Formats: sequence, structure tokens, C-alpha cells
Amino acid sequence: MFNTIIFDLGNVLINWDPKLLYNKLFDSEEKTNHFLENICTLTWNEEQDAGRSLEAGTKALIEEFPQHKTEIEAYYGRWEEMLDGAIEGSVEIFKKLRATGKYKFYALTNWSSELFPIALRQFDFLNWFDGIVVSGDEGIRKPEAAFFQILFDRYQVNPADAVFIDDNLRNVEAARELSIQSIRFTSAEELEKALKDLNVL
Repeated sequence: MFNTIIFDLGNVLINWDPKLLYNKLFDSEEKTNHFLENICTLTWNEEQDAGRSLEAGTKALIEEFPQHKTEIEAYYGRWEEMLDGAIEGSVEIFKKLRATGKYKFYALTNWSSELFPIALRQFDFLNWFDGIVVSGDEGIRKPEAAFFQILFDRYQVNPADAVFIDDNLRNVEAARELSIQSIRFTSAEELEKALKDLNVL
């Protein structure tokens, strides 16, 4: 019997897309894609999610690509322009789950500790969680098993009693290795169906 729901945040409850910013900075989708696939990559961003300071991460990349100094500085300097509001369908599901009174809710998120306060100011539903574990605060991120273990230990969560929701297949597979019932998020509609199939909703 499940008693715990663990949400990822970015692109599960909160729309986040660097292209929203870089489509303003470049004059073609091709240039935006090239920049995000080869310079300000998701792998580079994850170093900041894992605790490296935004300043250090930016400096390292500018040293490697000095010709793109302005665009690199924009990644965190204009980071809020990458946020595009809540994923309303997911928030509605969160609300329905809360209304059952059956579950504890936790967030396990790869997010820079310097940027997460911005999200806390923008999204009231983040206050609905019984606890939030932020990778940048812990110096470790998904898919590392030790990051999941921090949540288990801190909040006395039994993995076998939890359902984990994440948009990243790598993280979903890591959670399954830890015996957590896991759902890969693709849309609010599919999430609702999956939760009903598990008799959670």
C-alpha cells in the first residue's frame, strides 16, 4: 500500500526550457540547438545542480568558449526567462492526491541551490510538500542512489511504499533499481492514467 508520493519538479510540475531564452538570443532554431547541445549543455548545467557555484560554472565555460561570453553569462543571468509557469494538469493531480489525505509528499529535484529560491517565490504549490531535497544543497544529484537515500533517511520513507514521478528516464531507472514504483512523466494525462492503474488516484 503506497503512502508516499515523490515528485521531480522541472518538467513535471514546472515548465523549464532553456530554448525559451536562447530563441531570443539567436536568430534561428538551429543556432539555439547548437549552442545548447555543444556549449551550455545539460551536462554542464548538472554540475551546478550538484553544488558547483553558478559563478564557477560560468567562468569555466567562458574560459573554454570566450567567443560566447555574452550568451554563456545569460544562462544564469537571465535564467528566469527559461521558466514558463506551472504544468497546470500536474498541479491539479497533485491537488487531487492531497485531497485524499492518504499520502506524504516529497520533492527530489536536481536544482542549483542558488536558483531554487526563485522557484519557491514563484510557485505556491511548493509549500504543499512535506519535504524537499535539492541537489545543490546536498552536493549530489539524481541518478545517484545516495541522493535518493538522503530523502529516505531524512523523512523515514520506505522505498517500497513510495511512488516516484520524473520526466528523465535515467532517473526513473535509477529509482526502480532502489525498488521504488516509478512513473516516467510524459504528460499530465498519462500521469493520471498511471496513478489510477496503481490505485493511487
